[in-house]
Amino acid sequence: MIKEAVYHRPKHNFAYAYDAETLHIRLKTKKDDAHSVMLVFGDPYHWDQGKWQVARKNMDKSGSDHLFDYWFTEVKPPYRRLRYCFELHDNLESLVYTERGFYEEVPLDDPNYHFCFPFLNSIDVFQPPEWVKDTVWYQIFPERFANGDAHVNPEGALDWGSAEPTQTNFFGGDFQGVMDHLDYLQALGITGIYFTPIFKALSNHKYDTIDYMEIDPQFGDKATFRQLVEEAHKRGIRVMLDAVFNHSGYYFPPFQDVLENGTDSEYADWFHLYDEKILTEPVPNYDAFGFVASMPKLNTGHPDVKHYLLQVARYWIEEFDIDGWRLDVANEVDHSFWKAFRSTVKSVKPDAYILGEIWHDAMPWLEGDQFDAVMNYPYTYSAIEFFAKNNLTPSQFTDSITYVLHMYPQNVNEVSFNLLDSHDTPRVLTIANGDKNRLKLMYVFHFSFTGTPCMYYGDEIGMTGGEDPDCRKCMVWDSQEQDRDLFSFVQHLLTLRTRHSAFGSRGSFHFAFHDDKQGILAYRKVTPHETLLFILNNSSSKSIVHSDDLDQHSVHDLWNGEQISYGMKPLTLTPFDFKIYQLD
Repeated sequence: MIKEAVYHRPKHNFAYAYDAETLHIRLKTKKDDAHSVMLVFGDPYHWDQGKWQVARKNMDKSGSDHLFDYWFTEVKPPYRRLRYCFELHDNLESLVYTERGFYEEVPLDDPNYHFCFPFLNSIDVFQPPEWVKDTVWYQIFPERFANGDAHVNPEGALDWGSAEPTQTNFFGGDFQGVMDHLDYLQALGITGIYFTPIFKALSNHKYDTIDYMEIDPQFGDKATFRQLVEEAHKRGIRVMLDAVFNHSGYYFPPFQDVLENGTDSEYADWFHLYDEKILTEPVPNYDAFGFVASMPKLNTGHPDVKHYLLQVARYWIEEFDIDGWRLDVANEVDHSFWKAFRSTVKSVKPDAYILGEIWHDAMPWLEGDQFDAVMNYPYTYSAIEFFAKNNLTPSQFTDSITYVLHMYPQNVNEVSFNLLDSHDTPRVLTIANGDKNRLKLMYVFHFSFTGTPCMYYGDEIGMTGGEDPDCRKCMVWDSQEQDRDLFSFVQHLLTLRTRHSAFGSRGSFHFAFHDDKQGILAYRKVTPHETLLFILNNSSSKSIVHSDDLDQHSVHDLWNGEQISYGMKPLTLTPFDFKIYQLD
């Protein structure tokens, strides 16, 4: 066996507490190298007649990518302490992998040879909000969703949908417009709204905050927002706001004071200034978001800045009962601030959802002391490349998703924020070159994958759009211009997700088989009471599928509501067809 490829770390995503009594243990080996792996484990203080007492448990191969196999098991240590090692076997040899290296036999004379999980303290268990597992999010860019109150239109607002979106024009979207269409969202099956920023700002996107304690008047007032949250909650819809704490806007009063007084300003230390005189051109001589002079970076390590922003975090939960915060540019803010942020938020509302915008491996933020989840862009890339662009084979897609699933602990994956597009990206139908068959197949996977899925406003009725600002068009409300078939398709998927616990994050995810030549991908979603089999034909050709599951089962077709007995007959799938079977 290739020893250099064997990897384990007794922390993070390789050894973690799943709940107050259960440990999850993972191991990584070279692909197709080890044929079986066994966990050898015991309590370090459990001795009998001079011998350390251990038990053994086979590990399951939880997935493979193009380089590695991943092995998994769970253990319930009776005294919440654990020392452990791994026995690896192939056809030629057996190896024992410990914290001190490799041995031919398990060292039983001293537990200190072994990996250590010192104690399962229940307070350290990562416990994201339970409700998020069952939530389907709908992202709303408030300026472009619906104009319900023309009296609060910003100056120069255009008639709804009368022009193409630009980075500077306005159409008057507001809170009343959202309230007017809450029943629409409820009918679709939405149970969470994620708003991009709603606070007072100059731009139409509102990521340049002027006042974190005030709603932008073009959206309405605080009374209207309070009513919006209350009406959403009546319909079982949670509300999450966007917090832009990495940077402020150009017209944020403390920054205006800095522009006027330079380093003599009482707010000079609120920002990261390079020189006594502040320059915005040709590039700012202070830290900013990118090199955007109108978005100066806040010094979240400064006590006054920290105090102010934590007041903001507390205020909108206490006063308006919001259910979560999405944190913009979260990876550029110091960890100390996010730890204090979590403590503040959870002290007010313990089941509030804290979501970080991080586009890369985010394990340092997901250890239970900062975020509940991050925006799952590694998943996004894989889904887009496979379904929308047809740039991956089923085996390559399987590899990439397997890697994604093993980046984080299972209890993180169950609330991971899965998206296909957003206000920052082209719309998913545009990426798919307008092919709605590809889009529908992608939605089948999206809404049945582990995590909490999000849909960008208007995608459900076939809206298109390229890069910003084209992806921020006004929502289409004329039913004659909406794709109602696509709406019904998404609605049916969300109904199945609600009715069947295995469909969403309550069901464990396992790839079943794939066929690169035919474009076939199959996976199972499993709970103790239900097994669902998904078979997808991601190709423009008819495919013939043979599956042991279909040979041995009478199955219930969830999509069509039919009971089917296949026996030994093969399954035929038309181009971009899919099957969702409940196995008896």
